[in-house]
Amino acid sequence: MSSVRTPPAPVVREPLPPGPGSLTPAERRLGRDWRLAALFLTPTAVLVGALVLVPIIQSFVTSTTERHGAASVFVGLDNYRALAGDAQFRTGVVNSFVFTAYAEVFKVVLGLAAALLLHRVRRGRALLTGLLLVPWVVPTVVTAFSWRALLDPIFGSVNTLLTASGIGPLLASLHLVDSWPAGWLSDPGLAMPSVILVNVWKGVPFFTVCFLAGLKAIPAEHYEAATIDGASSWQQLRHVTLPGLRHVITVTVTLSSIWTFNNFDLIWLLTQGGPGDVTAPYVLVAYSKAILQLQYGAGAAATLIMLPIIAGLVFVLVRLLRQDSGNRPPRLSGRTRAALKWGVTALVTGLLLGASPEIFWRAAVVLAVILLIAAAVGRAASASPALSRAGSALALAGLLVFVLGPMYWIAVTAFKSESQIVSRVSDLWPAPWTLEQFGALVANQPFGRWYLNTIMVSAASTAVALVCAALGGYALARLRFRGAQGFTVTVLLTYVMPGALLFIPLYQLLIETRLTDSLWSLVLTYPTFTLPFATWLLTGYFASIPVDLEEAALVDGSTRLQAFRRVVLPLAKPGLLAVGLFTLTNAWNEFLFAFVFITKDEFKTLPVGMQSMIAGDVVPQGQLAAASLLVSIPVVVMYAFGQRFLTEGLTAGAVKG
Repeated sequence: MSSVRTPPAPVVREPLPPGPGSLTPAERRLGRDWRLAALFLTPTAVLVGALVLVPIIQSFVTSTTERHGAASVFVGLDNYRALAGDAQFRTGVVNSFVFTAYAEVFKVVLGLAAALLLHRVRRGRALLTGLLLVPWVVPTVVTAFSWRALLDPIFGSVNTLLTASGIGPLLASLHLVDSWPAGWLSDPGLAMPSVILVNVWKGVPFFTVCFLAGLKAIPAEHYEAATIDGASSWQQLRHVTLPGLRHVITVTVTLSSIWTFNNFDLIWLLTQGGPGDVTAPYVLVAYSKAILQLQYGAGAAATLIMLPIIAGLVFVLVRLLRQDSGNRPPRLSGRTRAALKWGVTALVTGLLLGASPEIFWRAAVVLAVILLIAAAVGRAASASPALSRAGSALALAGLLVFVLGPMYWIAVTAFKSESQIVSRVSDLWPAPWTLEQFGALVANQPFGRWYLNTIMVSAASTAVALVCAALGGYALARLRFRGAQGFTVTVLLTYVMPGALLFIPLYQLLIETRLTDSLWSLVLTYPTFTLPFATWLLTGYFASIPVDLEEAALVDGSTRLQAFRRVVLPLAKPGLLAVGLFTLTNAWNEFLFAFVFITKDEFKTLPVGMQSMIAGDVVPQGQLAAASLLVSIPVVVMYAFGQRFLTEGLTAGAVKG
């Protein structure tokens, strides 16, 4: 699922309720607006209950069974006990932890650096932000294909450029790589760092956008006071910026950690868990047991046994959002929180050192280099405005090269002839430009069918999410009824619930209803990750609309439904467009459900269809580049035109510390 920032639990100012004497007994018990709330929330409740809550309960039941032929036999907790001695599962858990921890550290550092650089830009900030969003926007299958090609040990441009620049041999001499040229995805010592690198590339834009919103919320007076007191740039970062972003950083890292810990598609598309099982996360182990070996009970147990970790992260997130909305003050003193923070940091550092000492010291070297560069830029900024501008421009240029390099490679490869690709003539520029790869793609693959399938599924799931989320979000933000807080928390929980917990029970349900290998299987299941997010975001957006406008419409004789349709919905267009953009993108890019539920070519979507074009070691690079370009262009164009609405929709009720 594409990564997005969750708005805080809204603080809603309701229209004044009528006097107690005018309420019926049912309204006193259930709330003044319970009838309208029931009408508005029923679609969301049915879909979330049927597609999220019931499958999770079914997954618990399945985890206590074992398949014997066509029958399932109750075995109690045997599947969970077996996992304790399963070396493959233990390796998968360690891999998920290592993958998540290192990825989050680098995403925070690079995202903060990018946000600080963009925050200083006065002209062209919107354009630069849009360019930095590209990795986040493009489908994961495009990300995986481009990086697989770039990291190829023989034909990849990364080794070529590093060799030509002398950096590659230097890395080998410093023992950061074992040999040169490096086999980034085939070397057991480099495969996990390479996968982490790709995840960081894709995730940095999410952190950058969130941190930019947080920086805008820090009062300029704080920086002015620090400057008057003689604080350097580094001191302002430590004592003004980081404290001001503390809440945003914590919420963003918590959300991203949940998604990264349960990542499947990126790792599968890059390495399929190899070489050996050095990059296989626990989700891939669960997929192997449930889908490939048809041991649903063992697969369900492999996902559910990790639920306490996810529940802990969700608990932290809920508490943070409730504190942010003013519902509950923090219970721990500042000194206690600081001690707890350093204790957790020391614990995670020790676990990482024990789990992967080779990756640990390599990551430490890279992180030290990044921090030294940042310190140099900060010192230059303090010494001279001219040096500050030059340093910022140079850092931004390096960031843009890192972000846009893979996409540039896709673009030029798509317009090369097959002979140019094989012979590696004019590696960075087609000579001549040709449409040969596009013609071969259409002639050799059912690409048009995949494209049409993706459009239909994405449009249908987005329409369902928008309608249900608009009704549900308004009810949670405006209506007074018993259970509103509980329903809101349930929506949040289902939003952060990973697909890894759902794909096994949903797969069983689709088999029972004979809906596998049909577009209906995707239209019905995609709301599991689009609807909760859409409802939660619109709840925050509706709460940000002044309630006085709605009160005026009610005083003029409008009903609640009329006020919702004529007043609230027109004012909520930016939020609705932001939700529509994100839900459409998530459905367009989704891989796991489509990969598990669809096997026939005529029903495949673009991500799964493109993955199926690779047959063993035969990789049609030119056709895949052409397909990647055609898949990415619609999403990039939508974000380019919808960026203003996206920013307005996401920053309504922004997360503040």
